[in-house]
Amino acid sequence: MSATMEKLSTNQVKLTVTVSKQDFEKAMNTAYGKLKGRLAVPGFRKGKAPRKVIENYYGSGVLVEEAFNTVLPDSYDKAVEETGIQPVAQPEIDIDSIGAGEDCVYTATVYVRPEVTLGQYKGVAAPAAKWEVTAEQIDQEIDRAAERVSRMVDVEGRAAQMGDTANINYAGSVDGVPFEGGTSENMPLELGSGMFIPGFEEQIVGMNIGEERDLNVKFPEDYRATELAGKDAVFHVKLNSLSCKEKPEINDEFAKDVSEFDTLEEYRADVEKKLNDQAKTAAENERTDKLIEAVCQNATVDIPQPMVERQIDQRVNEMAMRMSYQGLKIEDFLKYTGQTMEQMRQGYAEAAKKQVLAEVVLDAIRKAEGIDATSEEVDAEIAKYADSAEKSAEDIKKTLSESDMEYFAEMVKTQKTIDLIVANSVEAE
Repeated sequence: MSATMEKLSTNQVKLTVTVSKQDFEKAMNTAYGKLKGRLAVPGFRKGKAPRKVIENYYGSGVLVEEAFNTVLPDSYDKAVEETGIQPVAQPEIDIDSIGAGEDCVYTATVYVRPEVTLGQYKGVAAPAAKWEVTAEQIDQEIDRAAERVSRMVDVEGRAAQMGDTANINYAGSVDGVPFEGGTSENMPLELGSGMFIPGFEEQIVGMNIGEERDLNVKFPEDYRATELAGKDAVFHVKLNSLSCKEKPEINDEFAKDVSEFDTLEEYRADVEKKLNDQAKTAAENERTDKLIEAVCQNATVDIPQPMVERQIDQRVNEMAMRMSYQGLKIEDFLKYTGQTMEQMRQGYAEAAKKQVLAEVVLDAIRKAEGIDATSEEVDAEIAKYADSAEKSAEDIKKTLSESDMEYFAEMVKTQKTIDLIVANSVEAE
């Protein structure tokens, strides 16, 4: 086998591969061995006709296609290795010459990892990371903690208010005729949640326990039950009971219940520190993203579409996985949202292209700077992963394949490359 390479562009090449007639003859014999049992020749039992007889009866072409399928995978892989290319898609194969007793010559046109011409990646400017945590944000975080530990209590002696949970019976009708699904008893409804059609929950506000009332509402024009869409309806409602959340008083006892601290002052200081840490990380990540974007804009590279499509595939698969956790098929999700798969893919296209661009540019910088990952750095990355999975690093390492180890090494290399860009950046005026 021999191969030559012709560059068609910065991201596509054409390989011309020659399989010697001796190797192709071996493949013809292999093809004969595979097919002889399926080919009937008068005067011979199946599988017993000699190769020459089969070729004379059916024509030599009957074995050529099978022989080509035999030599293609191995010869293509060797051609890729010999030429040192990095394919990013399946090749387009064209046969130049083929036949018994002659060399087999074919071309493989394939998209490859693109060439990158780096621009400036040191001394790139971006605004300094800035963040602020206000007293209001701290209060809101503490209030959310109070919400989480609040309890439901019965409401007595007052009318329904927004935020209450009302237990109701209701019966709906359109033009005096009850409709399917319009009746229920002992239905809990949080007022203000927007669970019911517009105007329904608002009209329960002010009702007293035991009171009955007719609510006049209008179904939205785009209501899912088309027979009710846009129609006026009346719901006869009875308020059975009311309950509401009772949040604990924000004091030292509350702090002890929701944290490891004995005083509200200590708890508040801890909340402030955590919010500051989160805000700082978010601000630094935002600045890093701007630096990477600038570095990518400074580079010249032609991203092959198959790399983008592969990244879109990954995003679609991740979405399908998240949907499955909620017991939903992606086909149903598309139906509910009124999208087609093509529209979903198109929605991912820009972000996918940006991600692929960042990956190839960062990889080019890594190579230009000779950045590598030490075994200690890879072990530290595995330890971080193990910690997040609440397992020991030793247990995790026992399960890792060679490709898994390479994945962690690539993570280290990429982060070191990003760190280099950030360390050599300057603050924008």
